[in-house]
Parts: sequence; C-alpha cells; structure tokens
Amino acid sequence: MEGKLPSRKHPRLSAYDYSAAGAYFVTVCTYNRRCILSRVTEGQGINPAEVEYTKYGRIAEEQLFLLEKRYPFLEVDKYVIMPNHIHAVFILCHQKDEGVCRPSITDIVCAYKSLTTKKCRTLYNTGKVFQASFYEHIIRGERDYDEIARYIYENPLRWHLDKLYSEE
Repeated sequence: MEGKLPSRKHPRLSAYDYSAAGAYFVTVCTYNRRCILSRVTEGQGINPAEVEYTKYGRIAEEQLFLLEKRYPFLEVDKYVIMPNHIHAVFILCHQKDEGVCRPSITDIVCAYKSLTTKKCRTLYNTGKVFQASFYEHIIRGERDYDEIARYIYENPLRWHLDKLYSEE
C-alpha cells in the first residue's frame, strides 16, 4: 500500500479514567527532539550536574507552574527540564464536588504544550516546540513513586546515557 501512513498506536489505556485522582509521570519531547530547553553542564561540589535553562526552558518552567493556577486540583510534584524533553509528576487531587467534570491528564498536557508554544512564538517567533504526543505512566504506589522521583532527580547526571540524548 504505497502512500499510506502507518497507523499510530494510541498510548493511553482505553478503560482508564485519566481525570481520576492520582499521580502521573509525564514525559513531553521537543519537536524533532531538538535541544532547545536547557543545557546540562558539569556542576561543582555536591551537585555533579546542573541544568541551565534556555529562554524556551524558562518559559516551559513558568508555564508548568501556571498550570497549578489554571487547574486548582493539580500539583506539579517533581520535574526536570532537560535539553529536549521534560519529565514531570502531576498529582490530581480529589475535588470537593466530585460530580464536576474535570480535565484529564491529556487535556492538561495539551494545554501546557499549547500555552508554552504560544508564549515562545509570541516572544521569539519560534516554530513548533513540542512533538504531537506525550508519554505517561500511572504511578502505582509508593515504591513506583520513589523510583520515578529518583529517575527525575538523576536524569541530568545521566544525560549522556539517556535514550533521548542528543548533542544538538
């Protein structure tokens, strides 16, 4: 079948309610995995690696925390802004009125990517900032959470070994 694009695998669980209270590990990659958000440098003393944000990375961090104002039931618990991707743990808390429909993780991530891109375009006339999709993992307990928190913390230390590593 010439000319037909391959069907794209839908990464979300079909029967899961992604607006349910809980913790979610999210990874968002830049468009074409360009290294536009930060630089990882050798640190000093007890910090063996440091992340230095670019102008786009500063916007990405600002928009991450503005999500908490936009969505009062959302907490950005842990995060790291790497050169070409962002890892974050989002915690959706219970609401007083559980009957109210609230956005899903997909809605929140799409809003984040859209708002970040819009601000980057407005200030710096940039093109696409993020790739179309994102990765998520439903955190299933304290041990899972601890492993993810450690992974986020250590990500800059292992940047050169990361599967998303690029020197661009």
